[in-house]
Amino acid sequence: MSQNNMNMNDDLLVKYLAGETDANESATVENWLKADKNNLTYYNGFKKIWDDSLLIASENNVDENAAWKRLQNRMHEKDVPVLPLKKSSQNWLRIVASILLISTLGWLGYSYFENKSANTLIQIHATNTTLNDTLPDGTTVTLNKNSSLSYTRKFKGDKRPVTLQGEAFFYVSPDKTKPFIITVNDVTVQVVGTSFNVKNKNGKTTVDVETGIVKVSKNNDQVELKHGEKVIIADLQLKLLKSISKGQLYNYYRNKELVCDQTPLQELVEALNEIYNVNITIKNPVLQEKPITTVFKDQSLDQILEVIQETFMIKMERNGNQILLE
Repeated sequence: MSQNNMNMNDDLLVKYLAGETDANESATVENWLKADKNNLTYYNGFKKIWDDSLLIASENNVDENAAWKRLQNRMHEKDVPVLPLKKSSQNWLRIVASILLISTLGWLGYSYFENKSANTLIQIHATNTTLNDTLPDGTTVTLNKNSSLSYTRKFKGDKRPVTLQGEAFFYVSPDKTKPFIITVNDVTVQVVGTSFNVKNKNGKTTVDVETGIVKVSKNNDQVELKHGEKVIIADLQLKLLKSISKGQLYNYYRNKELVCDQTPLQELVEALNEIYNVNITIKNPVLQEKPITTVFKDQSLDQILEVIQETFMIKMERNGNQILLE
């Protein structure tokens, strides 16, 4: 129960609204309303609940007696005097108490299911083709085939954590108050708003940065990468060493383009082996570090191998998926 200014009792307001007050009680309420504008504001809010109760009471079957009993117990605990009411007034007050009970249970139910929904783990998988997805914060992700990403339905707290298996390219939506954090095995990638590629395959994790700043850490070591830089981390490697990206071979699964910029031939060969599911071997170790600068745009393996042959003036032996460069 609430009291205001002239110690107005809510029970009396209920009688007044139900039209069951005598002349003295009506005068008490009306004088209270005139005494202070805050009293009128309080009354209008009280009346709104009363009016709503009429509608809800007509549409819902509620246990009025149980709700009224709970309300009476709370009133006695606080030693608030209760005015004697006629039976009809008690019925209306029971309805109001029922509304409060229903509202409270509804709010608790909503809060429970809202929190449960927010913590629901979402998993997306790319099987034989790439997959594009937008996360709850607006971050866009392109998953390479045979890769997966998991995250909660809503990023709550002061971080935006996700877990990656395989390879993905991220355009992270900027939010300085909530860093975006990717976990890949025992490697952590943290950013605020940037674009970069993360790949974990064959026992190593590679991070290539296109824009912004990316912090990569493992155990107690950490490196900071900027545009055009990358780090390659083997599973058993302790020290993190960044280097300059020579081209953008990682972009092939997104745009069918292999950009070579003084790229060592061995790096290009490794990319070709993965993309075309072949086994190209460079017989002469000297050739492995030979640089190549060109762009292959959605070309066949034969066309690419022909360019390699002409560029380095080398021979090629092919037996099915086994290809030897010498």
